[in-house]
Parts: sequence; structure tokens; C-alpha cells
Amino acid sequence: MVRVLYVTGWCRSGTTLLGNLLGECDGAVHVGELRYLWTNGVLGRGTNTLCGCGLDVASCPLWKAVVARVAGDDPEWHAERAVRLQQAALRTRHTGRRLAEARGVRAGHPAVAALAALYTAIAEESGARLIVDTGKFPAEAAALCGAPGVDARVLHVVRDPRATAESWRRAKEYIPAMGAARSTAYWTGFNLASERIARAFPRRSLRLRYEDFTADPRGSLARVMAHAGLDGDPPVGADGRADLGVNHTVTGNPDRLRRGPVRIREDDAWTRTQPTPARLVSTALALPLLARYRYPLVPAPARPPAPARPPDGEPSRQERQERQEGAV
Repeated sequence: MVRVLYVTGWCRSGTTLLGNLLGECDGAVHVGELRYLWTNGVLGRGTNTLCGCGLDVASCPLWKAVVARVAGDDPEWHAERAVRLQQAALRTRHTGRRLAEARGVRAGHPAVAALAALYTAIAEESGARLIVDTGKFPAEAAALCGAPGVDARVLHVVRDPRATAESWRRAKEYIPAMGAARSTAYWTGFNLASERIARAFPRRSLRLRYEDFTADPRGSLARVMAHAGLDGDPPVGADGRADLGVNHTVTGNPDRLRRGPVRIREDDAWTRTQPTPARLVSTALALPLLARYRYPLVPAPARPPAPARPPDGEPSRQERQERQEGAV
């Protein structure tokens, strides 16, 4: 059995960082948003073709081996077929049908077997005991719960919709911007679909709020590791500091390319920077789910950033002002 931890929810919720942290655990590999292997890595039609290791996906030794194992001598033909199957069966609107198959109510779609074969190839080429996929497509998570040869675990990550909307307001390298209404509509749809998976397979599902993760990274990561069947200590200190190595993410947030020391803490600047109209739109569209996920109707303002500390031996701005006032 290939064990997969599939992350659902909506984008800009810290899932790329969470996946990379899990990828630091012994026996785990984080593949990013695996759905885009075919469009980005083989067909070259996506917004970004880089693997997390810094090479093009098509040149990365791991992905070259995986594609060769799955697609044989004609990777472009296989990629075209894979994309057609995704569009036909693995979009969010298909979550209910994939859940019915996972419960044995209806026969499985060919897309499910193709997805299972891809995970098997990744496990064989990487030697990993756990594959972490931060794709966030609920239909894929639903399909995996009934996929042959797959031991699927689902992690539903939630963040305040006002925060994700503000994050989407600005383009980020190869990811274009998105308006508050569209972002929150996706946030609502993806989270409602993820709820359906949790109701159908409660023992396979775990929910994690971004705000809880950033408040207690080590404790939250320990819960996720236990859910995914990973042993050992979480690869993050009690102070939220971690050290990231090389990963093989197909795509995802551009921060996936970051290596070295990182500190995990909540990004709450959105409470100061988000325009009022955008906040009102996002609040109204997400209103039915705010209380369910313990988000207040009116977000508390973030503390202003601490002033920069002057070098040792130099007086602070306040001290200089006090000295000037004393001199007068």
C-alpha cells in the first residue's frame, strides 16, 4: 500500500510550508501540487516549470524516472490523456461522485486508477513511505480514499478567508492576482467539498487551522505527523524555527524554492492592509462558515510591527527625542 497524505483547503493557507516541513521527516517526500506534473513538467503549458530542487521538472532525476515509469516512450500522449482525465473527473465539482466510488456505491473512474499508478511510481522511485501532496483538490482526496493500493489520509487546512483574499490581491512571481469575491467563492467551495470528505471518512481526515499551526508549529506538526503515520520528532523547534533542505515540489507557492533557516509565525499584516470593501465582500461570502472555523465577524487588528532596534551603543529614537527635549 502506498501511503498518501493529501492536503485540501484553499490556497494561501501555509500548505506549501507545511508540506516542506513534512518532507523533512524521515521517509516522507513532499511533491507539491502533483496535479500539475503533466501540464507544467511534461507539456510545458503551466505558469512554472521548476521543480523545488531548482531544475526544470523535465530535467529533475526524480521526475524523469517517475514519468518514464508511468508514461513509457510517449510521455506527451500520456500527459494529454492525464489532463483530459483530470478535467473529466477530478475537479472540485466531481467530489460527490468520487466519494460515491470510494464508498463502493458506483464503479471507479479510470482517472482514479491513473492517479494511484502515479503515486506508486513516486513511492518506488523515491523510496518514501509517505507522499505528501498539497494539491488542494477535494475530488482528488475523495478519489484517493477508494483508490486501489493507496492508504489515503486527508488533511484539511483552513485559514481566515479575509487573509487569503488579501494575499491573493497581489501577484506573487508566477502566480497572478485574484479579487476578493473570486478568492472567497473558491474558499467557500473548496472548504465545503473538504467537509464532505471528512463526513464520509472521519477516521482518515484531520482539520488544521493556519492560525493554530502558526501559534504552535511544533505541536500542530506533531498532530499531523501522527495522523499521517510518521515517527520521530517534528522538524521544528519550540520557537518555530526550522531548517529546510531540498524538495521536489512540482509546483505551488513560490516560497517552496526557499531553503535554509525559516521561522514560522502568523502573517497577520492583512488586518492592517486589506481595503474595507474587499473585507466586507469576503466576510459576506464566507459568513456561513466563519463561526464553524472559529473566525470572528470583525477580525482583531494586528499589533503594529516593532520598531527597528538601533545598533548597540546608539540611542533609540525615543532616547534622542528625550535628550533634545531635555537640552531645550
